[in-house]
Amino acid sequence: MNRKLEMTASLEVIPKNNWTVEEAMLISKAKEILEMAHAPYSKFLVGASLLLENGEVFSGNNQENVSFPVGVCAERAVLSYVMGNFPNTRPLKIAIAAKRMGETSYAYVTPCGMCRQMINEYEIKFGCTIEILMLNGQDEILKAAGIEQLLPFRFHNLNC
Repeated sequence: MNRKLEMTASLEVIPKNNWTVEEAMLISKAKEILEMAHAPYSKFLVGASLLLENGEVFSGNNQENVSFPVGVCAERAVLSYVMGNFPNTRPLKIAIAAKRMGETSYAYVTPCGMCRQMINEYEIKFGCTIEILMLNGQDEILKAAGIEQLLPFRFHNLNC
């Protein structure tokens, strides 16, 4: 007899007037850094800010390259820098903001598959979830409690 595996994913929608000070700061930093993205090909600017358990915040943006797929997403840029320089400091939250070059409104974006797997890797390493805050075009945060909400059948258990 066959079995069926089911998982449910959910995101919390947080209107701007309900953002915590920490959420507002992380989104603000992601918005600031996206303006410095190198995206001459897609014209799509993405910024990410990462809060560590020691209270430090780091930011990164997407860096495109004419030799696709050499570019780096904002989430992987900031995670790579932080985990390379502070490998024992647990990441708590990552915020993501995006918009098209020349536009003033923000686009709704979630981490791509590679970024989701990278977030998963650090959740495994530290044994804790990383909260993911994604800005949408209506000034709301879509909050995932951890990567399982965005990557339910993730590659994570090598002890099968």
